[in-house]
Amino acid sequence: MRRPISIYSLTFSLPLLVWQVLFFVFPLLFLVALSFWTVKNFVMSPDFDTVNWTTMYGRAVFWQAYGTTLALAAAAAALTSVLAFPAAYAIAFKMSDTARRWAVFLMVIPFFTSYLVRVYSWQIFLSDKGIINVILGWVGLGPFQMLNTVGATMIGYLTLAFPLVVLLQLFSLVFIDRTLIEAAHNMRCGRLRTVFEVVIPSARTGLVIAALFCFILSFGDFVSPVYLGGGEPTTLSILITDTTKSGQQWPRAAVIALTMIGTLMAVAFAAVKFAYKGKSK
Repeated sequence: MRRPISIYSLTFSLPLLVWQVLFFVFPLLFLVALSFWTVKNFVMSPDFDTVNWTTMYGRAVFWQAYGTTLALAAAAAALTSVLAFPAAYAIAFKMSDTARRWAVFLMVIPFFTSYLVRVYSWQIFLSDKGIINVILGWVGLGPFQMLNTVGATMIGYLTLAFPLVVLLQLFSLVFIDRTLIEAAHNMRCGRLRTVFEVVIPSARTGLVIAALFCFILSFGDFVSPVYLGGGEPTTLSILITDTTKSGQQWPRAAVIALTMIGTLMAVAFAAVKFAYKGKSK
């Protein structure tokens, strides 16, 4: 039965409602309106013209950047999830309670420092005369071009999302019913088969949500593609910056931003639907 709405519940939910309206709904509506404005002689004027949408959607560079951003974010989500799962599994099932608490603490520590600072530190490691190439030079290898590559961009995405993905996967794994795992072992199910047929299906919701967060963070990231990837290939976040610099085209940048928001919402709804598929209401 539906619970009656009380003044008490409305009072405590009002700050959250106001926060969402002021900092999400209102800016989003303004962004939609801005996408229909026009720019003449480097001056924006309120208008209702679809020229910005037709112009951006008619450019090949926009769709190239869109495809690149989508592919990089999907690859980052898949790679981060695969690399994070062994760590989360080990913390959940192989460590004592004390060691698990320390592991969670170590996963939180990276968030104490600025993401931009961590990306700058990677430049020291990945540059042509950086730490990695110096070490490789000692054994007669290199130097290798690592900075300003797609691989460097992916390292930045991992730096951004890996600790969060481990934590989200961990929170899902620790609540798995251990009797299911014991039952699988009693039926002579090997460890690897138990992981794929018992652990992963039982933790599906948390694993999918963790991958979704990684996709969202990577899809909208600007720092790694610029400072580690060298701006090539162009992503949507870079395209927004380039668009605003070329003739103060903020309305066209709004079109790109709204496209990104729409894509993320579609992916989020699809991922959540898949994560909770088959769950009882």
